[in-house]
Amino acid sequence: MSEPFDLPFQSDVMPKMLSPDSKIRFRCHKGISCFNACCKQADITLTPYDIIRLKQRLGVDSSEFLKQHTVPFQMDGDGLPGVKMRTNDDGQCLFMTEEGCGVYEDRPTACRYYPVANLAMKPKDAPAEQIHYALVVEEHCKGHEEDRELTIEEYRKEQQVEQYDDMNREYMQLILKKKSAGPTVGKPPELSLQLFFMANYDLDRFRRFVLSDTFRKAWDLPEELYLDIEQDDIALMKFGSRLLKQVLYGEKTIKEREGILERRVEERKDVIEMRRQFEIQRARKKEDEKYSEGGDQGGCNA
Repeated sequence: MSEPFDLPFQSDVMPKMLSPDSKIRFRCHKGISCFNACCKQADITLTPYDIIRLKQRLGVDSSEFLKQHTVPFQMDGDGLPGVKMRTNDDGQCLFMTEEGCGVYEDRPTACRYYPVANLAMKPKDAPAEQIHYALVVEEHCKGHEEDRELTIEEYRKEQQVEQYDDMNREYMQLILKKKSAGPTVGKPPELSLQLFFMANYDLDRFRRFVLSDTFRKAWDLPEELYLDIEQDDIALMKFGSRLLKQVLYGEKTIKEREGILERRVEERKDVIEMRRQFEIQRARKKEDEKYSEGGDQGGCNA
């Protein structure tokens, strides 16, 4: 079985699988009659690298960017979090202008690919994902009627998606691993889902978390890595993928400090004992109430 990666747009048309050498007929330009039409019904899922490019362009931190320009959604039935570009009430992208895209040089991956879809699939027993492409012809798009032919690979280079694909690869692997494993992985705990959101999307908050004394005490990492994480969003993003693979799938590439588990248990001993005593008292109270109710009902009728 294979699981397709979500299409970056909605369509009723079933796409045909294409290879990098497949030729398509397409051209988009300012003079075309449908210019900006695709941005007026935008359904754009963002990747971590998309967010890095956009937040840096706008000069805001990740938390502010998420608040102003995105909406959260669940990517699967287990609540795996994703984010989409915010639109106005009519579905129009907030970055659209009369001149075209207001963030064109840093536009998201899905916008670069359109109308080509990048379909990553991972067969159940395959060691790695398989990449396929599709062309979806939607009625509003007149770019397919233009007199220009090129291959998928030429289109990818033209739209400069190769760098984006490289940066998005580990993020896609996280999602595909979850999809291909299915119920064998089970639903991640709520804290793991929160970490997934923070490490992938709210990177500036994730940076503060990783650089905290609590994190440093728990994980045995070289100072050089901490310095990279402090200064470089890409290094931080890649470390987040490593951490998530370890937390979600047990791929241990980050060393925990010796004795950290024992110290955690020791530090939480009082809390654990308090909770244990609370549960004992609650159970006793429940038993007392049960017997008390039984005694009331069993009163004699003299």
